[in-house]
Amino acid sequence: MLPMIRDDIKQATVQAMKAGEKQRTAALRLIAAKIKDRDIEQRTSGKDVGDDDLVIEVLQKMAKQRRESIQMYEDGGRDELAQQERDELVVIEEFLPQTMDEAQTMAAIESVKADLGATSIKDMGRVMAELKSRHGATLDMAKASGWVKGALA
Repeated sequence: MLPMIRDDIKQATVQAMKAGEKQRTAALRLIAAKIKDRDIEQRTSGKDVGDDDLVIEVLQKMAKQRRESIQMYEDGGRDELAQQERDELVVIEEFLPQTMDEAQTMAAIESVKADLGATSIKDMGRVMAELKSRHGATLDMAKASGWVKGALA
């Protein structure tokens, strides 16, 4: 059986605690707490999502929040808070799968377009949904959205 991201996070937390890395330990505990919240949410929703998919979804959301916070703190001249967010982002990104680059994303978009027979901007929703189901864990959906729009225009 393949090790799951959740297990990797637990191991990293133990290692960080033993090494006395307070900031890293705090970031890892924050990740674990968010995952636990999502687990509880998942149980009540009745939907069945693979464990790694659930963890990746949580991590992607946390990374996006950190990026937005960094921007806001920098705009507000709060460099120490921006740095704290950057440090957390580094820890979060450690556990995310490598995201697809532009060339890989464009190839995936073309593949989905061909499979669905998508030709116009009206097909954008279908293309995006299929892209997310095929490559959700390794795709930056915000960037992909603009590229899909360009590919269908």
